[in-house]
Amino acid sequence: MRPFRFGVQVTRAPRGFTWVDFARHLEALGYATLTMPDHFDKQLAPLPALAAAAVGTERLRVGALVWDNDYKHPVVMAKELATIDVLSAGRLEIGLGAGWMRTDYDAAGLPYDRPGVRIDRMVEAVQVMKGLFGDEALKFAGTHYRVELDGWPKPVQRPHPPFLIGGGGKRMLTVAARHADIVGINATLTSGAIDADALATMSATAVDEKVGWVRAAADGRDIELNVRTFFVEVTDDRAGSAQRVADLIGFSMDQVLESPFALIGTPRELADDLRQRRERWGFSYVIVGAADVDAFAPVVAELSGT
Repeated sequence: MRPFRFGVQVTRAPRGFTWVDFARHLEALGYATLTMPDHFDKQLAPLPALAAAAVGTERLRVGALVWDNDYKHPVVMAKELATIDVLSAGRLEIGLGAGWMRTDYDAAGLPYDRPGVRIDRMVEAVQVMKGLFGDEALKFAGTHYRVELDGWPKPVQRPHPPFLIGGGGKRMLTVAARHADIVGINATLTSGAIDADALATMSATAVDEKVGWVRAAADGRDIELNVRTFFVEVTDDRAGSAQRVADLIGFSMDQVLESPFALIGTPRELADDLRQRRERWGFSYVIVGAADVDAFAPVVAELSGT
């Protein structure tokens, strides 16, 4: 059973902080990782922002949750990511996805290929990047990419920085289990938006099935399991807060409290919930939002490394 570690998903510096000061604040509170999404709305660009956060801290790991493979060629990504790993002395995590948010593609005028094509392209991109991180020159000929190149710089972490691939559907989670070091369990986002259908796949029962797919496909590989929690509230009114979330998303209160995407209650209750979820599903790497950082810090202090 892996020890707990915690990350924070951040889009830009919260009020009262500079970007680097907030990264240092996370580090001081014991968070292990600063992650960022990769969208075209009002957020900082992840690559330069993460490089700045890494250089401005000493222990904090950095990564994306997740980079959309369709936005950059893997040769470009490999060079930029290896550079961040070098500048941070080996503190990069490579979160990579096949792309899901339809509005990003529409706004940028990018073709929104069917899921199978996007996933196949991402798998090739992972192979290209791992090859470029290797000691020898890469010669790769796939359906979507053709590369002949000796990648440079080489990352500090060998054979490569850990890859995090998340997903909600069987195909994506099967791919993640076979190619990633860290697998993120997500809602199923087939529609390209967070809608009622996606929310329905965030129940404990749905997660049982998702984790089962991962374990079957992993075939004994030692994989770290990750979850990004979306409904976090540190409160003495566990039932009342859970009911408000239930009313919002169409769950029962008990379904909310059982879902690994929600953390509602006192620090002691949250710590107990996380231990139970690690026992049930294997989740040891938990990411919360930037607004939850200070209230959730007592849980981080109690569980990190245990």
